[in-house]
Amino acid sequence: MNNLSDVRNADLRQLITAHRSGVVSQNRGMQSPANGKSIPSAGFSEQLRSKIEGVRFSAHATTRLKSRNIEMTEEIIGKLEKAVSGAADKGARDSLILMKDLAFIVNIPNRTVITAMDGESIKQNIFTNIDSAVIAD
Repeated sequence: MNNLSDVRNADLRQLITAHRSGVVSQNRGMQSPANGKSIPSAGFSEQLRSKIEGVRFSAHATTRLKSRNIEMTEEIIGKLEKAVSGAADKGARDSLILMKDLAFIVNIPNRTVITAMDGESIKQNIFTNIDSAVIAD
């Protein structure tokens, strides 16, 4: 597994296998094979949706990434996905996600990055129409 897509596909296959075997159901958490106790988790459909969807980038965000020479590494995407999931858990809709010298405005329900900014662009902006901010480490 050399890239993020392969990891997501492997995770997806594991979820499907677990669901088919009865380890994961829509209304229950995961069961530990050793003791049969339930482990709290999100519903199968929610986990499946998040694995399939990941974080997407709008055309505007893609243009901004290119024009600002922002390279999206697996580490940055991982942090972004974790921040989006955390914001979703809190019921956020449009979030400012801040990293070291990067900022993203993300529509949380659609898991879509609306725009991306580098350190220089962050200094020149006022952020409006957001309901939350996440500092991603």
